[in-house]
Amino acid sequence: QVQLVESGGGLVQPEGSLRLSCTASVSIFNIYAMAWYRQAPGKERELVAHISNVGGTTYADSVKGRFTMSRDNAKKTVYLQMNSLKPEDTAVYYCSYGGAYWGQGTQVTVSS
Repeated sequence: QVQLVESGGGLVQPEGSLRLSCTASVSIFNIYAMAWYRQAPGKERELVAHISNVGGTTYADSVKGRFTMSRDNAKKTVYLQMNSLKPEDTAVYYCSYGGAYWGQGTQVTVSS
């Protein structure tokens, strides 16, 4: 059974930073792409960042230059470093494994 556990969410002020982590309890990790999605109240789920098995990354236009995704295959963990946070970044953030499995999410709230 695949289990993804996100952590690191919380309340942060605008222009602040936060780092999310997602650890995958899986037997195979290194060959799969991983991604971060977010969903704000009343809005559709949005792809935030994607990382390939070899480390290439793609970001939504709204977060380019502010967010950085990385992976540590030895720890079977992906990260999302979020800088210069804005109120519009407020959402539940989810990680996905191989485009097929999802974690339960972690809440990020950006507010003064």
